[in-house]
Amino acid sequence: MRVCSLLLGGLLSACGSPSLPSDHPSPEPFKPVQTKTDASLAAASGFADQTGGGIFATATGEALRLRLDGTRGALENHPGNTVAPGRVHAVFRMGAGSALVEADNGLFLAQSGWLIAPPWREVLGTGLRATAATADGAVWLGHDSGLYRLQDGAMSSLRVDGKPLDGITSLAAASENGTEALWFLRQETLWTAVRTAPGTWQVKQAEAPLVEKERPLVVVGLGASEKGKAEAWVLTSERLLRRAADGWRQVALAQTPTQVLAAGRFVWVRAGDKLLSYDADADRWGEATGVDTREFRFLAADESGCAWVQLGAETVALSRGPVPRVLGLLEGMQVVEDTLVVRARVAPGVAPLSLTFEVAGVQVPVRGPEYSLGGAEADGTPRPYSFVGLEPGPHTLSAVALYADGTEARRSVVFDYQPLSTVALGWDKDIRPIHESRCANCHVSGPGRPLATYELWKENASLIIAAVREQRMPADGPLDPQLISLIQRWAATGANP
Repeated sequence: MRVCSLLLGGLLSACGSPSLPSDHPSPEPFKPVQTKTDASLAAASGFADQTGGGIFATATGEALRLRLDGTRGALENHPGNTVAPGRVHAVFRMGAGSALVEADNGLFLAQSGWLIAPPWREVLGTGLRATAATADGAVWLGHDSGLYRLQDGAMSSLRVDGKPLDGITSLAAASENGTEALWFLRQETLWTAVRTAPGTWQVKQAEAPLVEKERPLVVVGLGASEKGKAEAWVLTSERLLRRAADGWRQVALAQTPTQVLAAGRFVWVRAGDKLLSYDADADRWGEATGVDTREFRFLAADESGCAWVQLGAETVALSRGPVPRVLGLLEGMQVVEDTLVVRARVAPGVAPLSLTFEVAGVQVPVRGPEYSLGGAEADGTPRPYSFVGLEPGPHTLSAVALYADGTEARRSVVFDYQPLSTVALGWDKDIRPIHESRCANCHVSGPGRPLATYELWKENASLIIAAVREQRMPADGPLDPQLISLIQRWAATGANP
C-alpha cells in the first residue's frame, strides 16, 4: 500500500463565541411526495442515485437495488468474482452512480446491476464508517483502522507522524477558507485535511465555535453551485452549525436537531418531531407535513433533494414535490463535447402538463415520453443538444415540470462547460496509457467487455464515455476528472488512432 505523507497543522481553539451570527429559519410547510417500497431494509446507511433509486442493505443481509418508483431492480454477484460478498452490513456512496457495499467478505462495488469485487477488496475488512468524494476524483474512506484515499485505482493510508487517523465516524467534502477540504470527525473532535502539495496534506483541528461540553456528532457537506460555495454543516449535541462563506453561523431551530443528512445543495434535518429541508440555491427552508417521525431514521439522500428514510417498519423516499430526474448530465460534471444527449425522467404517477429545460437563459419545451433536450429523431431516438455558443465555465441546467394543479417541480444540475481544445488527441499517445493502467485488468482478460485494441475502443467509445463519466467504471474506483475529460475529448475530436 502506498502511504501519503501528511503535515500536522497546529491545533486551534474551540471556544464558543456569544456573538456567533445566527440563521433563523421560518420553514414553509409542504406535503412531501412519498414513494414507498415493500422491501424490509436494515437500519444502516445506503446510497441514493441522483437519477433515481439507490442501493441498500436488507434486514436479511442482502444488497438491494431500488428504482425511482420503489420497485426492485437487478443486482447480482458478478460471474467474474472469485468470492461471493456474504452478508451485507451497509452501503456507502462511491461515485455519482456507484456504491460501495460492505459485506462479510470485504468491500464490493455496486455498478450497472452487478456486485463487482475490486482489486483492493481485501485491503479493508469490516469497519467502514463513512465515505466522501472530492472534486479531484478521490474517494475517501473512513474506517476503524484509519483514513484511506482511493484514486486512480490505488489506495493509500493517510497518517500523521506515522500513526493512522483511526476512530473516524463522519466525513464530508466542503471548503475551508475558500480551499477545498476534507472534514472529518475523529474521537468527537472536528478536523480538516487540505492538500498543500502533491502527496502532502495539512491536518488540523477545525476552529469550530463549540461551547463547554458541546460535542460534534455528525459533519455533512453542502455542495457548490453558481449561487454558493461548498459548506460544512455540523450537528452537535446542542445545535446545528454551518461553515458559510462569511464564517461560522448557528442555525437556530425551534427544536433541538438530532439527525442531519445532505447531498448536493440540499440538507435534511430532523429536529424534535419536525422534519425540515433546506434548499441552498433558493435559500428556502421547508417543513414536511404528514410524516410520523416517532420511529425515524435517515438512510440516504441524493442531489435532487430526495431523502430515503425509515418510518417505523416502512421505507419511504421523500421529495418536496414530483421532481424530475436529469439523465446524461450529472451534478458537477465537466462537459467538453459540443453536443450531449440530455433527458428528463418525470416522477412516478401523474404525467406533467409540460416539461421545459432551462439553460443559459434559454427555455426549451420538450415532449414525452423521452423528454429529450435535443428533441427526437423520426424513430424516437433522442437527439443531442448543441452547447455551441455557451460561454465556458459553470452553468446550471434545470428541468421544470408543470402539473395540472399548478404545482411546479424543478431539478437543477450544476455543470462545468469547457469546450474542446484544438489539440488533436490520439489513442496510442493519450488513451492507451489510461487503458493499460486502469482498464486492461478487466477488459482484456477479465470479466468486462473486450476492449483490448484501438478498434474496440473506437467502436465502444460512447459506452466507455458514459461509464467513466457516470463513475461506474473503472471497477477499482473513479478516474481522475482530467482523465475522464481526456477520453471525452479524444472521442469528440474523431477518436484518432
